[in-house]
Amino acid sequence: MSETETGELLLLLAALFGLTFAVGGLLEKLRIPGILGALFVAMVAHYTPLGSDLLQPPLYDAFSFLAQLGVLFLLFFIGLQIDLGEMRSLSRDIIWATVLNTTVPFLLGMTVMLTLGYGWVVAFVIGLTTMPTAEAVIVPILDEFRLIRTRVGGFVVGAGVLDDIIEVFLIAVVSVWIGEKTLGAGGAEREIGGLVLGVAIFVALTWLSYRWLLPAVASWLPRRPRNLILLTMLVLFGFGGFSQYSDLGMVVGAIVAGVLLRPVFNRAGNVGEQTSATIRAISYGFFGMVFFFWVGLSVDLGRMAAEPELAILLFLAAFAGKLIGILLMVPMGKLSSREAWIIGIGLNARLTTEIIVAKLLLDARLIDVHLFTAIVASASLSTVVVPLVFTLLVRRWGEQLMQPMKPTE
Repeated sequence: MSETETGELLLLLAALFGLTFAVGGLLEKLRIPGILGALFVAMVAHYTPLGSDLLQPPLYDAFSFLAQLGVLFLLFFIGLQIDLGEMRSLSRDIIWATVLNTTVPFLLGMTVMLTLGYGWVVAFVIGLTTMPTAEAVIVPILDEFRLIRTRVGGFVVGAGVLDDIIEVFLIAVVSVWIGEKTLGAGGAEREIGGLVLGVAIFVALTWLSYRWLLPAVASWLPRRPRNLILLTMLVLFGFGGFSQYSDLGMVVGAIVAGVLLRPVFNRAGNVGEQTSATIRAISYGFFGMVFFFWVGLSVDLGRMAAEPELAILLFLAAFAGKLIGILLMVPMGKLSSREAWIIGIGLNARLTTEIIVAKLLLDARLIDVHLFTAIVASASLSTVVVPLVFTLLVRRWGEQLMQPMKPTE
């Protein structure tokens, strides 16, 4: 980017932050998290010259990079809040939640596609796109209402992390399918082999870091906030970069980095608390806002209007499927009805993997523009609906959701 383009990007971001500051103040008076102001401002900006400039190269490349850093920092901070002991106590219930909130929407998504006359392979892949959760969209709202360390937060974050494994599987399936269509069987086998090797190395590196590397490295410099932030950048970018390079996705690397560093922050005492507060301010005050700008600018309400039927059917398949899946845990005695409604809606946040998959399929000419548009519109609709409904329900039931992380009897 030239100096002029850099200046233009900074001015456009300043305009978005200024508008968000104004809108956020109004939302806070309505007891709605101010961070949603970034989403609403960007959705409107999509139809202005401001949005058009940010969505065109070369500004988009730099803007998109900042948004990806936003995902990285938001999910790292969430990983930093995860206590493995507490999560372990909920592990069986979280596995149940993940199985139910992915299987039901998958079956409904496949049914929609088959009913509309698409083939089994396309129906299978599109059904898979209804399964993952974009926890980066919903987790900041959880944190605003101080629900991260509650049962609701444990289920949303835990099931969201397991969904990320499904995202890896989803992209692997699509990559193999595209490989068979374009590279032949040998190319597909190489894709699988590379993915398995990447996963194995990532798991080994995580275990070694937890047991030996991080405890040793953390004591190398004096316990000061700036040194702990330096270590944080090393671990965050290292794990985020390696997981992305290994096709695991940087979401997994960011959360793992946070989980690994939590014991280090705990041992640092007051210094750890100060550093955590600093990272939170950076994550939500800057990077998180840029991420929500990026999401909002990706929402094309005009495209939704142009492809309403298929987009609405795909949205309902995913939304109802995830909600029904979680509500099934109420008669099982694992969740209260209100917890199930909040968790089911929270896990409906999307606009990540399904769009990546749709773009891969479109570029490989395995789906048409009509289906691609519907998938993007469906995901965009979830980005609009889910944060609003989630916020309204939390405002109504907030006090009754403040249950600590512990398994149901």
